[in-house]
Amino acid sequence: MPTSLKDTTTLHNGVEMPWFGLGVFKVKEGSEVIESVKSAIKNGYISIDTAAIYQNEEGVGQGIKEAGVPREELFITSKVWNSDQGYDSTLEAYETSLKKLGLDYLDLYLIHWPGKTKYKETWKALEKLYKDGRVRAIGVSNFKIHHLEDLLQDAEIKPMVNQVEYHPHLTQKELLAFCQKEGIQLEAWSPLKQGQLLNNPVITEVAAKHGKSAAQVILRWDLQNKVVTIPKSIKEQRIIENADIFDFELSLEDMEKIDGLNKDERVGSDPDDMSYGFSE
Repeated sequence: MPTSLKDTTTLHNGVEMPWFGLGVFKVKEGSEVIESVKSAIKNGYISIDTAAIYQNEEGVGQGIKEAGVPREELFITSKVWNSDQGYDSTLEAYETSLKKLGLDYLDLYLIHWPGKTKYKETWKALEKLYKDGRVRAIGVSNFKIHHLEDLLQDAEIKPMVNQVEYHPHLTQKELLAFCQKEGIQLEAWSPLKQGQLLNNPVITEVAAKHGKSAAQVILRWDLQNKVVTIPKSIKEQRIIENADIFDFELSLEDMEKIDGLNKDERVGSDPDDMSYGFSE
């Protein structure tokens, strides 16, 4: 199990990805995102996850620059948005993201949502970026098992990561097992269900037992399920607290109690319905 913020999981191509990072979904462009990224890096985070659609890549880049940590020590992720899916448009979107971030390469680039018809062309573009050495790892986001099976039929390179909504109300056991079998690292977005799980009595009881917060217990549950996690916060105190999860361990009983909260309930869109911004 990871014992610090610097600990990594090895993706199937040998690249090391931190188990824990900062997400910046809904963090406002400008000083808010710059400060959030700077606080995270200052407090030992090395992984930052953004996306074109968050419209804060410039601020993320600025925060990285101001933090003053060597680029090669960081792990930076962005994602191609739905309306940019397709081969040429994905290659262009990648260049735009890099320019906004002020970086020469990304550590991980993801297809943000599967949509219906274009993700194979989009994947070919990601494979090209990867083969050309422009990005260290490539993957997908919000892909269900059927999307992955379909993609794998034609993919030359298997996705290294699948980033999905994942929390105790959406435990995605079958998807996790499928990804583990295929050597695809599962990563959680919205691990705290946008704060909705923080007063859950089962979780608060486990937290009290360990002298930890509900958020820390949920994030620890992610890691013990071998799922990479990227909680967001704009408050430095919370950024520090979220990462303070390496000094305790949930028992098998704790894990099973939390697993038992599953309701297959999403806070985000269902990937099968999410074709917004696609020309199908």
